[in-house]
Amino acid sequence: MSYFDSAYIAKFYVDEPESDAVRQLAESLGRVHCNALGRIEVTSVFHRKWREGAFTVREYREVTAQFVDDCNAGLWTWLSVTDSLIANTAEAVRSLGKTIVIRTVDALHLVCAREHGLQRVYSNDRHMLLAATAFGVEAKAV
Repeated sequence: MSYFDSAYIAKFYVDEPESDAVRQLAESLGRVHCNALGRIEVTSVFHRKWREGAFTVREYREVTAQFVDDCNAGLWTWLSVTDSLIANTAEAVRSLGKTIVIRTVDALHLVCAREHGLQRVYSNDRHMLLAATAFGVEAKAV
């Protein structure tokens, strides 16, 4: 079982560098997990693409509809964001050394994966890739 951050899930739907490799990886893994906040992040990526002109209104509607269908079909396994997860993420960030750079939601992704026994997180975010070991998980890019 593996964990994708929201950027990788968005790459599954949007043609960008590495998108084909991300699709192949997701299909080979069979089951991909992400915290539930990632669902909003992915939708926000689609909205940003539309707002910036990368999607027509028709493409925006199609990609968001496909994403909703895939969520409902269980393609992505959404892990709950609980009070405990928030507290544990805050504690993990509090204990980091000053050389570790991590954004709030990326820290949440890493702790969520760790707490669900998912030792490998896939991402293309350089800060997340570098910080992962400080959170007790391995991070890889395709």
